[in-house]
Amino acid sequence: MQLFWHRRDPRTRDNAGLAAAAEAGTVLPVFVHDTDPFEAVSARQRAFALRHVKRLKARYRELGSDLIVRAGDPDEVLPALAGEYGAETVFYNEYYRPVRQSRRRAVDAALADAGVESEARTDAVLVDPGRLAERYANHGRFHDDWAGVPKADPYPEPEPDALADVRDETGVPEADTDVDLPGAGYEAARERFDEFLDYGIRSYADTRDDLARAVEAPTHAVSRMSPYLATGAIGIRETWADATDAFEAATGDARRNVDKYRDELSWREQMYHLLYYNPDLAVANYKSFPNPIAWREADGEFEAWRRGETGYPLVDAGMRQLNAEGYVHNRPRQVVASFLAKHLLIDWRRGARYFTEQLIDHDYASNHGAWQWTASTGTDSVDVRIFDPVAQMAKYDADATFVKAYVPELRDVPAEKVVDWPTLSRDEREGLAPDYPHPIVDRDDGYERAQRVFEEALGKR
Repeated sequence: MQLFWHRRDPRTRDNAGLAAAAEAGTVLPVFVHDTDPFEAVSARQRAFALRHVKRLKARYRELGSDLIVRAGDPDEVLPALAGEYGAETVFYNEYYRPVRQSRRRAVDAALADAGVESEARTDAVLVDPGRLAERYANHGRFHDDWAGVPKADPYPEPEPDALADVRDETGVPEADTDVDLPGAGYEAARERFDEFLDYGIRSYADTRDDLARAVEAPTHAVSRMSPYLATGAIGIRETWADATDAFEAATGDARRNVDKYRDELSWREQMYHLLYYNPDLAVANYKSFPNPIAWREADGEFEAWRRGETGYPLVDAGMRQLNAEGYVHNRPRQVVASFLAKHLLIDWRRGARYFTEQLIDHDYASNHGAWQWTASTGTDSVDVRIFDPVAQMAKYDADATFVKAYVPELRDVPAEKVVDWPTLSRDEREGLAPDYPHPIVDRDDGYERAQRVFEEALGKR
């Protein structure tokens, strides 16, 4: 008998550790409701993840087995279950977040004391980060090395006769949430990805930043797979393999579009690589600065940013989408992060913590790696990158479709005025939309202040 410990992988298909356990013998699948990792994510993502586990339990029952559900510390629960069922080995998948690494070490030690073997597999990423160099100057160099490593095929779902003939009546805990969640489980993830493969991937590079299309056809402009990948409802090898099949079948412009989606998956891989070699990615700047960055406290401005009341329409639309849905499109996601870290000069860690609280698709590696990239404390090859929220809106939401979907105060304002809102006179703004706030920082002053502060931190002034 082998135990498989489901951690952040609530699926039976394309599950590296589960497949390895099934190959070794009869598998008893186990989920331990361990409160420490769950308390470190948002209530929204916690509810979503537990719904995946509920669907996972149902799938095991369809296969003639069951998911053993227990609450407590894995280093106590797993040795006890191994003893109860006479398990020789506990298989699990490796994860790189510090709290999960700490749990894994405690479990390994407890199992060893009980005379039970443990075996880990790489599952959350296509390439084990340990196979690559520790640091790369930019994404291009990382991608070159990463692309040269062969990618495993998706792992098959275990046959029913490979699973233990058990029944467990312990239910999966439930958690409340204040937003509508996407459909849960592997089948919902698969359905969403199939829709994107049919209608979106062949135009992805051309439409992924089209914010009007993101409102009108959200799963065609982008895949919207991030909540499922973040919670492990679908495997990354399966996602990569299907995208690669689409790439090989495509021609002309479609091929370029599909390849852009594959490139975005490689960015996700790089974020995990960063976390693997930098466990303090969430709390310490990746880049070294000769001088401290003069972050501002500015609590009132931070609260305005959180509420989506900065007087910058694209920033506010992005934050209101985040607050209402637990998700924000990647383009405004970058803009709101840049606005906080640059125009407001508020420490990126405060923004990253707020994203952790709100996002359904929160991914520890991607969230903190991307915040650092946007804040110019991370891997970006540009010393000081500043997104101009006015220019970004003019380029990606010129007709204000996205902004008006989330900022009702501006729905009757002409699109060109919405785009230029921060540059209009106070009197004109009050005449057009008296209920919408004035900018909390001058566009040019915020830009120039950020440029000066980061150059000082870099020792260039």
